[in-house]
Amino acid sequence: MRSQRFTLQKILPLSLILLFVPLTSCRVEQEQAARLPDIEVEPGRLPEYDIQGPDVNVGVTERTVTVPKVVVVQEEETIKVPFIDVDVPGAERQERTITVEAEVPSGGYNLEIQDIYTVNNQLWVVSRLEEENPNAPQAAVRVSDRIVINAPDMPVRHYIIGERPRSSFNEQYTFIDSQQQIASQLESGRQLYGQQQQTGS
Repeated sequence: MRSQRFTLQKILPLSLILLFVPLTSCRVEQEQAARLPDIEVEPGRLPEYDIQGPDVNVGVTERTVTVPKVVVVQEEETIKVPFIDVDVPGAERQERTITVEAEVPSGGYNLEIQDIYTVNNQLWVVSRLEEENPNAPQAAVRVSDRIVINAPDMPVRHYIIGERPRSSFNEQYTFIDSQQQIASQLESGRQLYGQQQQTGS
């Protein structure tokens, strides 16, 4: 009898636990789909500013400043220039002025065309640049010389005897110490003009 009671006491709590477990567990079923709340959003806008700036006047005022300056004086003058007429049978001639011009550091320089040769179907113009007045005021100026030639159209090559003055303008010419540097090429050509011949005649 005692063992039966003990078994009952043991079974009773166990059956109570089994009875309450289904009651404590629950089953969840979704009855309706979720939805975010409706929110009305107005489009944003940037702030507006009424900007009224100062009046701007553009004009000219004078100030004394130091500026680099190249003085190039060019005036129109009627001068006598040598004229060369080269008649080549069967070739068309064209009259043109050949000019040599150099930029020098003062007005004490002289540039003069000395000789003109035809070498390999080119006109070789040989000029001389000399400083005649070392005491002339320092100011960048250009000196020039010219000659008029009536001859078939040929490319021109310039040689200047003398020291090259520092100026990018003078880079277009070949500077030589003396005419002896190109004497062999000149001998293979033909002389059209020589200043010494002109002064001698």
